[in-house]
Amino acid sequence: MAEKRRKFTAESREGAVRIVTETGKPVPEAAKDLGIRATTLASWVGARRPSWRRRTR
Repeated sequence: MAEKRRKFTAESREGAVRIVTETGKPVPEAAKDLGIRATTLASWVGARRPSWRRRTR
């Protein structure tokens, strides 16, 4: 059986993004500390700061 999707408040998303942007903590480490997937946190950070996303070229 699939897991139920968790819903996050705007405040919790903003707090998680602040941990990465203000402290410089790596996304995977911050996500592990918060108990969320790194890809989820990375998408929140990228949505707030589009220039944060890694350039592939």
